[in-house]
Amino acid sequence: MFEVVIGLEVHVQLNTKTKLFCSCPTSFNHKQNTNTCPTCLALPGALPVLNKEVLHKSIMLGAAIDATINKASYFDRKSYFYPDSPSAYQITQLYTPVVEHGKLQIDFEDGTSKIIRINRAHIEADAGKNIHDGDISKVDLNRAGTPLLEIVSEPDMRSAEDAILYLKKLHSIIRYLDIGDANMQEGSFRVDVNVSIRPKGDEKLYTRVEIKNINSFKFIEKAIELEVARQSEAWEDGLYDKEICQETRLFDQTKQETRSMRGKEEAADYRYFPEPDLLKAVVTDEMLEKYSKIPELPDQKKARFVKDYGLNEYNAGVITSLVEMAHFFETMMNEGISGKNATTWLTVELLGRLKGEMNIMNSPVDAKKLGFLVKRIEDTTISGKAAKEVLDYLMENDTDVDTAIDKLGLKQVTDTGALEAMCDDIMKANLDKVEQYRAGKEKLFGFFVGQVMKASKGSANPQVINEMLKAKLG
Repeated sequence: MFEVVIGLEVHVQLNTKTKLFCSCPTSFNHKQNTNTCPTCLALPGALPVLNKEVLHKSIMLGAAIDATINKASYFDRKSYFYPDSPSAYQITQLYTPVVEHGKLQIDFEDGTSKIIRINRAHIEADAGKNIHDGDISKVDLNRAGTPLLEIVSEPDMRSAEDAILYLKKLHSIIRYLDIGDANMQEGSFRVDVNVSIRPKGDEKLYTRVEIKNINSFKFIEKAIELEVARQSEAWEDGLYDKEICQETRLFDQTKQETRSMRGKEEAADYRYFPEPDLLKAVVTDEMLEKYSKIPELPDQKKARFVKDYGLNEYNAGVITSLVEMAHFFETMMNEGISGKNATTWLTVELLGRLKGEMNIMNSPVDAKKLGFLVKRIEDTTISGKAAKEVLDYLMENDTDVDTAIDKLGLKQVTDTGALEAMCDDIMKANLDKVEQYRAGKEKLFGFFVGQVMKASKGSANPQVINEMLKAKLG
C-alpha cells in the first residue's frame, strides 16, 4: 500500500592531522579542552584559514562517486545556539559545495543493482562534545573545528535494505580512499536518516522525519523499520496530518522506538549568509589531476578478484567489502595458493577464530603465515584437518607454520614403504573383511582407510592411502 522514501545525510570526519581552520591537532581523545586555540574557541579577532588537505580529500571522494568537483566553492555561516558551539554558528557550504551530483551503485544478493544519486558533499566544521554528569553538563571543545564532509543523498532509497547497502558501500569507499577511519562507535561516520511514506504510485514527497545520531548499521535498519511502521499506522488510522510532522527524532534502542527530540528547523531558521572571514576554496587543475588519481575501489577490486583468482561474486564481495581484508587476501595469494582455499581459510577458519577484541587488523596469525599454512595443505605436507589444529596452535603461540607442524607431529607420512607396511598389517588383521570386500561389499573400503589413518595417528596422506589400498585389495 505504501512506498517508503529514504534519504541519508552522512557526516564523515576526515583524518587530517590538524583542524579545518586552525593548526590544532584533531586527536580529541586527549585531556578535555587541551587541543584548542583562539580560532576554534571563537575568540574575538581570531580568523580561520582553510586546511588545504580537506580540499584534497574532498576531491578524492568526488572522483570515487563520479561527481562534479567545483573549481570554486564557497563557505556559509549557519547560525544555531548550542553549548558545544562556542561561535554560535557553524561554517559550512550551503549554496556552492565542493562536490555535487555524484552517484553510488548498490548491489543486491540476487545479482541486480541500483544507482543512488548523491546530491552533494560539502565541507563543514564539527562542534564540540557535551558531557552529561548527573545534573551537571560539561563541554569539551577538543573536537570543535574538526573537518567533516557531509554527504547528502537524494531520496532514492525505498527500503531499509537499500539504506544499509548504500551506507556499507559508502563506508567501504571512505576506508579504501583512506580519507577517514569511518568508525561509527567513535562518531567519525555519523548518519542522519530522513524517512517518509507515500501511497504507491504517488510521486509527491510527504512530511519527512529525521532520525539523528544512530551509531550502527543494525540500529539504522531497526530505526527505519520502526519509523515506517509508526507513519503507516498513523496514515491508516487517519491521523497522519496530526501525528506526523517535520521533526527530529531519536532512536531508543532499549525501548525499540523512535521518539521526538525537537521540531525540525527550516533553512531560514539557521539564517545562512556567506562567511565573511573566508575566501572561496579554489581547486586548481594541478590539484584536480593529482587527487583524482584514486586507489582501486571495492567494485573494481571485486571484479579483479573474480577474474584473476576465480572467486565467485559473493565471496569476492565479502572479501573486498573491507579494505584490510582485501589486502590480507592478496598477501595470502602471494604464496601461490588457490583462491578457493584462500577464501575458505580466511573467511571461515580465521574469521571464525577472531573473538572479542580481535579482528583482521590485529589477528595473531598474519596474512603471510595463513597463506603459508594453506600452501602446506596444498603441497600435502599436512591434511586439512591437521591444518585446523595448527591454526589453533598459531592463534596462541607466536611461531612459524613449519615449527608448529613439527611441534604437533602433524606432518603427513608420504613414505610409501611405511604406508605399505601399515596397509599390509591392517589387511592381515582383518582377513574376513578383505574377503567380503573382494566378494563385492565395496562399502568396506572406508573401513580399511579409517584403520590405516588410525594406525598412523592421522598423519598418513589420504590420497596415497586410497591408491595403495585400491591396488592391494584388488
